[in-house]
Amino acid sequence: MSRSDTRLNLSAGLMSSAVALTLVIAKLWALGETGSLAVAATLADSAMDLMMSLGALAAIAYAAKPADDDHNFGHSSAEDLAALGQSLIIIASAGVIATVAVLRLVRGDAQMPENEGSGMAVIALSIVLTLALVLWQRRVAARTDNAVVKADSLHYLGDLIPNVGALVALWASSALGLAQVDSVVALGAALILVIGAVRIGKAAWDALMDRQADPELIAGIAAIAENFEGVHGFHDLKTRRAGSRVFVNLHIELDGDQTLHEAHAIGAALRRAIIAAYPRADVLIHKDPRGVQPHPDDPRS
Repeated sequence: MSRSDTRLNLSAGLMSSAVALTLVIAKLWALGETGSLAVAATLADSAMDLMMSLGALAAIAYAAKPADDDHNFGHSSAEDLAALGQSLIIIASAGVIATVAVLRLVRGDAQMPENEGSGMAVIALSIVLTLALVLWQRRVAARTDNAVVKADSLHYLGDLIPNVGALVALWASSALGLAQVDSVVALGAALILVIGAVRIGKAAWDALMDRQADPELIAGIAAIAENFEGVHGFHDLKTRRAGSRVFVNLHIELDGDQTLHEAHAIGAALRRAIIAAYPRADVLIHKDPRGVQPHPDDPRS
């Protein structure tokens, strides 16, 4: 990862932490003013955001470390571990919010929020700050393909809907006297959080379990190898993801009568072509003579 990519990822992590801290302070005040469960739901979400943003920032910094003697392939899997941790925390917080909302609906003891105007002002501030953060995170993720930044951006994008819901709930209680709207909105917010968390967690789990890269990327690499000058065929194209990196193993078939220098030049040129198309790929190419048959004791060759 280039230094510019690292700086962009760190900037996204710092901005995420700063926004989350600001919103936690503002929503604590709003909760004290209104007593709204919908505000409490967004406060819990922002508190989780703060913990996850700080953890994500640490993961981004750690994942940016270069390969060393103990981690020959780098530290980018820290991004997937952080994203998986984020998903589990989100699911837990959503469970608490949903439980309280259901209990209030079943008991029919929903309380009318107070000072709704103060709460609405804080939620409006939350929407503006969250939208600005998501826009910056999307820009960074498009440039760096960082898994932590993408996961954080997805979560904050999901936050916009619960925040809008909280705004509606406060308005409904103020203008229409509908106290139960508060619990219904909180329940909907919890459902949205769970859906987003499952998507984040699945992507992180797939990476940690060495699931292959996207089919489009694999097809693109295959097309480069198939049409590359001097390459007479290829096989055993294998990929896996770790954070924002993609590890590629590829066997190519070359003319067995050419010199080692010529074979090396073809393989090196193909590797450069793949990396030019997919800059975050780590490519290992094995060269086989054209027409060679696998040894019976080594069926994977």
